[in-house]
Amino acid sequence: MTTLTATQIGTTPQTLPPLPFADTALEPVISAQTLGFHHGKHHKGYVDTLHKLVAGTAMAAASLEEIIFATSGKPDQEKIFQAAAQAWNHCFYWASLSPKASEPTGDLARAIDRDFDSLDAFKAAFAKAATGRFGSGWAWLVAKDGKLSVMSTDDADVPFTDGFVPLLTVDVWEHAYYLDWQNRRAGYAEAVIDKHLNWDFAASNYAG
Repeated sequence: MTTLTATQIGTTPQTLPPLPFADTALEPVISAQTLGFHHGKHHKGYVDTLHKLVAGTAMAAASLEEIIFATSGKPDQEKIFQAAAQAWNHCFYWASLSPKASEPTGDLARAIDRDFDSLDAFKAAFAKAATGRFGSGWAWLVAKDGKLSVMSTDDADVPFTDGFVPLLTVDVWEHAYYLDWQNRRAGYAEAVIDKHLNWDFAASNYAG
């Protein structure tokens, strides 16, 4: 399985990348049906909407990250921001997932022990960020000035516009889990965090 780093995701063109794993690779936590709708309908919809919004403008050749920075906090550019940020967030979410359960190692593992006391304490904090978000949004493991923390963002918002380096994310929009888990967001979040986080991806972002 190959995944882009966060930096590479930020500089990719406005395209729909393929999933970095088979559509059955995350079952039973995330079904092939959910991945099909999530990637092929929702993620694709953001990319298609972005293309329409920036067609014929200077942003048509820009990267997702460039568009996000150019439109963040500007009410008259909100639709473009939302489409670009959601396209970026979904690329980052797919890269944050792994078919195989693993644990952090090296510098990242030591940073988790330092800033959360233990891996289990981090998982609890990350799950709380995911389940505590009212409405749609994202839970994140982030770094700033070398220190790790968890946070959640609303709708399409991204951490890096506020100076945080994203390491991992979990999508807590209903379309990410409702077919498999119905209203049990906590069950979905805990299962993803326990079994399917891509710690190699997180480590590459932390080192970068």
